Amino acid sequence: MPALKGKVALITGAGQGVGQGIAFAFASEGVDLLLAGRTLEKVEQTARLAEERGVRAIPVACNVKDAADLANAVDVAVRDLGGVDILVNNAQEVPLGLIDDVSDEAFTAGFESGPLASFRLMKLVHPHMGKRGGGTIFNFASSAGIRWDMAAYGCYGAIKQATRALTRAAASEWGGENIRVLTIAPHAESPGLKWWFENNPEEAEAFFRTIPLGRIGRLEEDIGRAIVALCGSDLSYLTGATVPLDGGQANFD
Repeated sequence: MPALKGKVALITGAGQGVGQGIAFAFASEGVDLLLAGRTLEKVEQTARLAEERGVRAIPVACNVKDAADLANAVDVAVRDLGGVDILVNNAQEVPLGLIDDVSDEAFTAGFESGPLASFRLMKLVHPHMGKRGGGTIFNFASSAGIRWDMAAYGCYGAIKQATRALTRAAASEWGGENIRVLTIAPHAESPGLKWWFENNPEEAEAFFRTIPLGRIGRLEEDIGRAIVALCGSDLSYLTGATVPLDGGQANFD
C-alpha cells in the first residue's frame, strides 16, 4: 500500500506478540514506528528487526498505566518522526477469575492499562492527527465481553466492553477530522493466549472447536496484515466498528 509509506504508527505492547506482529506488518509497508513497551530490551529487539525492513523505528520504555510515560511516547513520536498517523492501543493487563477471586488491585490495573490508557493516548494523539489531515486509531476488545457464560470472565469482559464504548464515542466525535477509530477483537498466537492454553487444556480444546477456520491467527500474517488493510483507502469509510479477527468464532451482532 504505497499510500502508507512515510506514515507514523505508535504501537503499545510492541515488544512481543500481537504488537510486534503489527509492527512488522507496518514496517513492510514503509510505515515508521514508535514502539512502546514496558520492557525496553524487548521493544529494542522489535525496533532492530523492523529497521531491517527499511523504516525508522524508535523503542521507548513505557508503562501504559503511567500518564507521564504515555505523554513521553507521543512527544518522542512527534519530535523524532514528525507526528502520529496511526495509533495501536494493544497493551493490556488482564484480570481473569471469578468475581470473588479478582482483587481490587487486579481489576484497577486492568482498567488503567486498558480503557484508561486508550483514553489517554487517544486524547494525546488527537491534535497531532488533526494537523496531519486525519488518522486511524485501533483499540482492542475481546469476545470475552460477549460470552454466553461470563463466569470467570466478568472483570476482563467489563474492561473490554468499556473500550468498545470509547471507540464508538471517539469515532463519532472525531469523524469530521477524518480520524477513524476501530475496535479489533483478535485471537492470535500471543504469549498470553499460549499461557492460557497451557494452563487450561480442556477449555482450550473446546475453544478450538468453536473456531470455524480451525486455527489461531498468526501475529503478522493474520493480525498485522489485517490492521494494515484497515488503514488503507479502500476501507476509509469504516469507523466505529468492532472488527473480529478470530477465524469466525465470535458474534458481535
